[in-house]
Amino acid sequence: MKKLVLLCAILLTGFTTVNAQKIETKRVFGSNMYMQNNAYLSGKQLLSIVKENQEAYNLMKSANSNKTWATILGGAGGFLVGYPIGTAIGGGEAKWELAGVGAVLILVAIPINNGYNKKSKKAVDIYNEGLSTTASSFNPTFDLNLRGNSIGITMSF
Repeated sequence: MKKLVLLCAILLTGFTTVNAQKIETKRVFGSNMYMQNNAYLSGKQLLSIVKENQEAYNLMKSANSNKTWATILGGAGGFLVGYPIGTAIGGGEAKWELAGVGAVLILVAIPINNGYNKKSKKAVDIYNEGLSTTASSFNPTFDLNLRGNSIGITMSF
């Protein structure tokens, strides 16, 4: 009886561990948020998780490169737009050419950020698809056997 309880506990742990590795995607304010085991994942964490799947890993590396460039261009653009506005509010003479250049940088950063969202989502989909194929290859069937005065469970796979 103790062996049966131990076997059930091991199988239950194994099945829940396989399902727990799946990465969920949530769309929030035009950006993708990734969760695993009810914890949000950063880009670096996501990259280390998908490392097992080479195709997903390469795609995620490319996505992280897009995110880096989008952050740099968007931050610089935001500064170049905000500086003349702050100067104008402060009563100084604003250089609106800087705001124009900043707006262009922000407009360039938007499609690059969209590229990150698409590539990272595709990388997560590839990773999750790889999990489902490995998990679905193990399909045991359980049967209840009655023999004389004893009861047993058999597992076939």
